[in-house]
Amino acid sequence: MLKLVTTRLATHTDLEAIRDIYNQGIQDRIATLESDIKDHAFMQEWYSKHQGRYGVIVAEIEGIVAGWASLNQYNSRSAYDGVASLSIYIDRDFRGRGVGSHLLKAIEQLAIQNDFYKIVLYTFPQNEMAQSLYRKNGYREVGIFHNQGRLDGKFIDIMAMEKCFIY
Repeated sequence: MLKLVTTRLATHTDLEAIRDIYNQGIQDRIATLESDIKDHAFMQEWYSKHQGRYGVIVAEIEGIVAGWASLNQYNSRSAYDGVASLSIYIDRDFRGRGVGSHLLKAIEQLAIQNDFYKIVLYTFPQNEMAQSLYRKNGYREVGIFHNQGRLDGKFIDIMAMEKCFIY
């Protein structure tokens, strides 16, 4: 039976769980070009940048943080103030169980409340589970950045996707 998933704004007390889930994504090599495991100091600084408009949502199942999503600054130029980039990470034990859908809906509501008109995201072209989630929720592929970064000594392509809330 599927357990109830709830979402809420993250608090400082969620940072350890957020870090653990982020580090899983780094170790699994399926969601980020990041390769350095994040420590407590990094997460403190990261969290300080994710206040106000650039919030963080956590998803819980029976009181356990199962995943998180954040709105991130897309570009520091004021022309892009209405555009946010998106990060979503799901704990290994909860992947494929609907947590991502709950997080995406909640973070989109937060984006709209904070006057964002567009969300962009970047994913690995081979991450079909993530792309399926995004496409089901109205995101479209913008294109592929070839050789965008390196991971484990190999060039990696990155797919850009977007969703506009004002048409």
